[in-house]
Amino acid sequence: MPESSGSTRPPQGGEPPGPTPTDGIAPHGHDHEHAQAKDRTRGWLGRLFGHAHVAADHTDTALETSARGVRVLALSLVGLGATTLVQLVIALASGSAGLLADTIHNGADALTALPLFVAFRLGTRSANRRFTYGYGRAEDLAGAFIVAMIAISTVIAGWTSVQRLLGPQPIAHLGWVMIGAIVGFIGNETVAIFRIREGRRIGSAALEADGHHARTDGLASLAVFAGAVGVLLGFPLADPLVGILISILIAFVLKNAAADIYHRLMDAVDPALVTEAEAALASVAGVEAVEGVRIRWVGHGLWADARLLMDCELNLAAAHRIAEEARHAVLHAVPKLAEVIVHPDPCEHRGEDHHAPTAHHRAG
Repeated sequence: MPESSGSTRPPQGGEPPGPTPTDGIAPHGHDHEHAQAKDRTRGWLGRLFGHAHVAADHTDTALETSARGVRVLALSLVGLGATTLVQLVIALASGSAGLLADTIHNGADALTALPLFVAFRLGTRSANRRFTYGYGRAEDLAGAFIVAMIAISTVIAGWTSVQRLLGPQPIAHLGWVMIGAIVGFIGNETVAIFRIREGRRIGSAALEADGHHARTDGLASLAVFAGAVGVLLGFPLADPLVGILISILIAFVLKNAAADIYHRLMDAVDPALVTEAEAALASVAGVEAVEGVRIRWVGHGLWADARLLMDCELNLAAAHRIAEEARHAVLHAVPKLAEVIVHPDPCEHRGEDHHAPTAHHRAG
């Protein structure tokens, strides 16, 4: 039986969608661009006159989430850039190792907006014959770059702080150092709230992780403030010690960020999503069992495929109808699910193996 992959035509004039002989065949060249324009128009009509999950909906959603992500990154870059410049001036004037380490970290965090910006732009490109799944995974590559930036900032901040610990230098303008630390905290916490909120809204793991990174930077700024207070109270080594503490804190951020990106690159998802998908598929009348549910992230959306066991006496049209109902159910049940491919499997009948032709290709 053929797979149901979401290529059902959108409703016309309020009529329910139905399969056509050209389902699953993608146009190419100028025809492809013309078909995309028609799909967007049909998707608008479908939302106006009926209820449908069509490719145009997914395209529009990708464009919308990308635009939101770009706005977040632009505002974050401005905010953290201004914060970094203020801190850099104060750090150079005062000679504070702790504030300099915090400034380096904030500068690296601001620069992570650039690869994410490129990834968001790439993610809106249409799939082609080489990149058949599109460019959604570009964001994961940007995440790997972010991890590298965090690692570099950890080394630089740690080396600077150790040098100041071995060769202490007087710190001037302690009041300004405290002000710089407060500016760092306010700037980072504002950006953190913004990134985390929007990252969750559009389904961007990299953007949300970057928000938590900014929040950690804000806490590091508070540590700089504490170090300045220590120097003010007569303990000059408090400043480089705070710089080393910040470096250790950044290392923990690096560990968590690397784990998140590793999970995304390895197609890991929350097991609860698989459970939700299985329950939604199994709830559809005509589905006797659910097997082999797989889910992965592609950009800001989840892609899934599943095998559904059905009555072997069903005809092609009936099996396709049940498969579409199952797709519809799981699209509503799993948040941010963008694509589902369902493979109907007939139940065994009199010992017949319906997968015998491909048995020698299966893993032992």
